[in-house]
Amino acid sequence: MIIERNFSLLHHHTFHIPVMADYFIEYDSVDELKDILSSAPVKGNKFLQIGGGSNLLFIKDYNGTILHSAIRTIGVVAETEEEVVVRAGSGIIWDDLVAYSVEMGWGGLENLSNIPGEVGASAVQNIGAYGIEVKDVIERVECIETDSLAIRTFRNEECMYGYRSSIFKKEMKGRFIVTAVHFRLQKKPVLHLEYGNLSKALMGVDRPSPKDVREAVIKIRSEKLPDPDFVGNAGSFFMNPVVEKELYDKLKTNYPDIPCYLVDDEHVKIPAAWLIDKCGWKGKSENGATVYEKQCLVLINRNNAKAQDIFSLADKITASVKETFGISIYPEVNFID
Repeated sequence: MIIERNFSLLHHHTFHIPVMADYFIEYDSVDELKDILSSAPVKGNKFLQIGGGSNLLFIKDYNGTILHSAIRTIGVVAETEEEVVVRAGSGIIWDDLVAYSVEMGWGGLENLSNIPGEVGASAVQNIGAYGIEVKDVIERVECIETDSLAIRTFRNEECMYGYRSSIFKKEMKGRFIVTAVHFRLQKKPVLHLEYGNLSKALMGVDRPSPKDVREAVIKIRSEKLPDPDFVGNAGSFFMNPVVEKELYDKLKTNYPDIPCYLVDDEHVKIPAAWLIDKCGWKGKSENGATVYEKQCLVLINRNNAKAQDIFSLADKITASVKETFGISIYPEVNFID
């Protein structure tokens, strides 16, 4: 167990804004987490569980305790001729899990390669990329209830997964801490190549494997997204809005090139990056907070931006998209005060 006071969070969130926390505690077992939750400085006080900090914007110093998992055990807990269930600790770096599964020849996670963060946060956020969401492969999620310290396991359907959401972000926010996640993977992988330019990137590859898909995804993402180790950012800042097809059809009259992805018979998903780009925000800055020139969905800390600069820029972008298209876009990033 690691316990630090007056701790800098500069290297524990990917925007790399200099903020402090009263306490930082890292644990490497469920028993340690229970002890922490039942004792000072956590019990009865403000605390926040974080993963890799890749989806956070700290508005100011955190007057409480930051908890971080170092539970990094991994193993197979069930297996058939067709599938394997892998149990991964919440503190495992997400892309390390993807690399491990691909190396074993198991399919299901390859489209989610090169996403920053950790396993525990993936199950809370329902991360997604290239037509796949992590809910598609999660079987169950192990948690600790923060008040009672009871161990509870949520089946996939109990997690109430939606687009970048789960019960852990909504109804049960703050009530549970994820300690491990079970993933159901395929021994005979069925690849999903239909989203974006993934199939184009694999053109010419005869019978691509999960490894081929992983390499293609990493190449695509690295070409259009900034590395948070070098440029402060939280990946996709905004969620893609889902709108009624009737509104989309009206917009298409004035914007014939407006893209969309079918959600159901009455709704489509429009790329927020396209909307932001059309509003002229690409490359625009506000006191160091900048819309990334290669991908409008990403806001970066280019020149020692303050949290308020990023927040202000995001607010102006949101208002601009609403005024131009009549569409509300919402942040994927969590604001922490």
